[in-house]
Amino acid sequence: MTGEPDRLSVTGEPDRLSETGGPGRLCKTGGLDQPTHGRTFLMSRPPSVGVTTLVACLYRGPDLDVSTPVVGVDAVESLVTTIGVEDPEDSVVNCILEGLRVARDLDDAIIAVLAGSGGRVNSEREIARQVDQLVSEHDPDSAVVVVDSAEDERLVPIVESRVAVDAVDRVVVRQARDIESTYYLLKQFLADEELRKTVLVPLGLALLAFPALLAVSDSMAVSIGAIAAVVGTFLLYKGLSIDALLADLSGGIKEALYAGQVSLVTYVVAGGLALVGFFIGALDASSLDAETTGELLLFMQFLHNAIPWLTGAALIASAGRLLDEFIRDDELGSAYINLPFVAVAVGLALRGFSGYFLQISDVVDPLRVPSMALGNNEMEAFTITPGTHLAAFILASIVVSLVGVRVASHVSNADYGSALEGRRS
Repeated sequence: MTGEPDRLSVTGEPDRLSETGGPGRLCKTGGLDQPTHGRTFLMSRPPSVGVTTLVACLYRGPDLDVSTPVVGVDAVESLVTTIGVEDPEDSVVNCILEGLRVARDLDDAIIAVLAGSGGRVNSEREIARQVDQLVSEHDPDSAVVVVDSAEDERLVPIVESRVAVDAVDRVVVRQARDIESTYYLLKQFLADEELRKTVLVPLGLALLAFPALLAVSDSMAVSIGAIAAVVGTFLLYKGLSIDALLADLSGGIKEALYAGQVSLVTYVVAGGLALVGFFIGALDASSLDAETTGELLLFMQFLHNAIPWLTGAALIASAGRLLDEFIRDDELGSAYINLPFVAVAVGLALRGFSGYFLQISDVVDPLRVPSMALGNNEMEAFTITPGTHLAAFILASIVVSLVGVRVASHVSNADYGSALEGRRS
């Protein structure tokens, strides 16, 4: 202990409990006592000023049987010697040696070994605690992180959130660089659940379907085409996030069932009305001769007969949503109030345009108003021209939409006035 006042190693029998509650040897470094859990490392006095770069060797795995972080060149060299003698094949030896080389090449640098054991969460929290300790004690300006695997590289954001990281140095044994890099890439790929579902599932289905299709049909082109169609459908399903939309829809239906929302019933009724509208429109369109009328007129016939049912479906669905908002005693948004009027206005406009095309094509007769007697006055029968018929529907749709905007604005202003009055009171 003479001749080196800045270093003191006590290797005798344990004389007090360590910080974790168990017996440990004392290692005194610059007046600081640190438990080493049965091992003694010669530690340099940690510099308090002038340290600009922290060289952090990150390790996550089995317990190193040493209190971490291990700070200082002497302490780290003792640690790597002990680990290397016990297990020369351990990759952490190369990681620590690389950290020593980096610290040697840098000016005003301090090296530290940070280790975490246990599960993923516990090890990451342990690394975070050690980084906080190093930052509070040494206040580095930046850091260089040294890791030996892709798994340990995931710890880099923990250091990066506390000190600026200038570089990340991954150490791979030279003799097995290609093999180990490929291994870690495959391991990272297989660990990504979303990537597995997107890539491996369609490939597996294709490999299973190919021999089955060849057994059913002897045509190679048909088999490849069927597989390509299935894989393309699956990729579109994942790419457009249809699975997320279905999951949200399922969650919304479940919430509506448990909450007893009126909109759930109105949505079911609206779906039924929409199916009726599609059926009636398709039935009326099929009664026309496709060769003489053309595809456009067939679509107009379908739309002309289906639009009243579809408008009713939209009106009932929006009314149910509006009732839910009213029952919950929430502030009624202008969108919920205006939606029924918009549904009716769009339905009127589509009905008018489809009727106009059918009337000028002589598929549907123009609207004829019969004669009526109003008291002593008598009105003769007359026929409404297609242009007048279209103009009436367009005017009606505009009026309905303006009424909806006016009603929504009035309700919103009333809600805002009530809220403002409540704040004043």
